[in-house]
Order: sequence, then C-alpha cells, then structure tokens
Amino acid sequence: MHQCSEVHQRIARISAHLNPPIDKLHVRGFVGQQRLEEALTGMDLVIIPAGVPRKPEMTRDDLFNINAGIVKTLCFGIANCCPKAIVNLISNPVNSTVPIAAEVFQKSGTYDPRRLLGVTKLDVVRANTFVGEVLGLDPREVDVPVIGGHAGGTILPILSQVKPSISFTQEETEHLTSRIQNGGTEVVEAKAGAGSATLSMVTELPFFASKVRLGRNGVEEIYSLGPLNEYERVGLEKTKKELAASIEKGISFVNT
Repeated sequence: MHQCSEVHQRIARISAHLNPPIDKLHVRGFVGQQRLEEALTGMDLVIIPAGVPRKPEMTRDDLFNINAGIVKTLCFGIANCCPKAIVNLISNPVNSTVPIAAEVFQKSGTYDPRRLLGVTKLDVVRANTFVGEVLGLDPREVDVPVIGGHAGGTILPILSQVKPSISFTQEETEHLTSRIQNGGTEVVEAKAGAGSATLSMVTELPFFASKVRLGRNGVEEIYSLGPLNEYERVGLEKTKKELAASIEKGISFVNT
C-alpha cells in the first residue's frame, strides 16, 4: 500500500505540472468491490479502464459480457458516491459501455451528458501517426479529425480536413481509412496477447465521437463536423448505422 501511495502522489504531481488548470489532484485506486465506496466518495473525476483486455482472437464485442457488467457496477457506485463527477470511460466496447453508463445515471437521476465521456483519442493518435508516415512528418505536426465511434467501421477519419492540408487519391484515402479503422486490431496482433490495444454529439445519435472543448464542467462546446466530401458522407451513414446498433446493445443490457 505504501508503494502504491507513492505512485499515486507522483502521478498527481506530474499531472498538475502538465495541466496548469488543475490546482489540486488526488489519485485514488481500489481493489475489490468492498472498497468501491471508499474509492469513489468525494471524487470530481473518475476514469474507468477496468475490464479484460482484447486478445488477438477477440473483437471488442467479445469483451461485452464481461466489461459491461463491470461498468454497470462501477457506474451505480458513482451515482451513489460522487454523482457530480466527470466520468471518462475507456473500457471496451466504448460504443456500448458509454450508453450503459448513461442509462445507469438516468435511472439514478444523476445523468449529465456534459460529464460523461467515451475516450476515443487513441483513434486520433493512430490517424495522426499513419498519415504522418505517408507525409513524412512527425505525427505531432499532423491533425486528423476522427469522428463516429471507437470500433472498426464506426471510426471515420475525415482525411479531407487533414492539417497540413493535402489531397489524397481515392486509393490512398481507402487505404488510410481502413488502416485507421483497424489500428486496434493491428496493435493487438502485434502484441500477441501481451496487452490491450494501447500505444502511446453532433448527429441524431445520442452518442457520437467528435471534437469537443473540455472545462471544469465536462464538455463545454461541441465542434461541428465541418464540410465532408462524398466518400466521407457515405462513410458517415455506414458509421451511424453500426454505431446505433452498439448503442442499443448497451441500453438493452441495463434494461433487461
């Protein structure tokens, strides 16, 4: 416990240094459901990476039956112990676990859509990396908007809006889009089971990944998608159809 506490303190110091708006940060973890209330009480921010990692032979949906139950339990704990907390969900399948969390909070009377976030930044990091390779640029110099969801065909990179501005051929667009959509699978297979896929609300759907501005109250502004070309408009319709099914799966899990 002493060593764990030192790690938490170190994380708090580094985070506060890297993000000046954070004036005070406590990091708290727990092991076992019996300590859930102790861990959550008084928290302003809860990050949920809990669950099983994806193995090479698994899809994100394969994780659903295990991770959905974990997320449901944790979110009931959040509703009871820290209902005003901003909740960041990393547990896959994010396309379904975010709706699970929302449904739990709605049933508990604590739901605030500004304070519930599905973490999909990893798709942006991969997109910047893959496009950077093509352009011969440092990924930190590349900005690829990625919208939709966080699994396969629901991940839609908007390559027409890449910065620095560049025009891709149809073949390049299709190749990059496919690689970005399957980036998680590529990493999982490369790790050969040694770890999960980690490397470094704008539509009619109730949950949709897009650029937002964050503040103390969670999401303070949702940026528009901007102009999409024909390839991206077709991709968006496919994305919405698949994403809608994942959302319904999460909602049904809580209600059945």
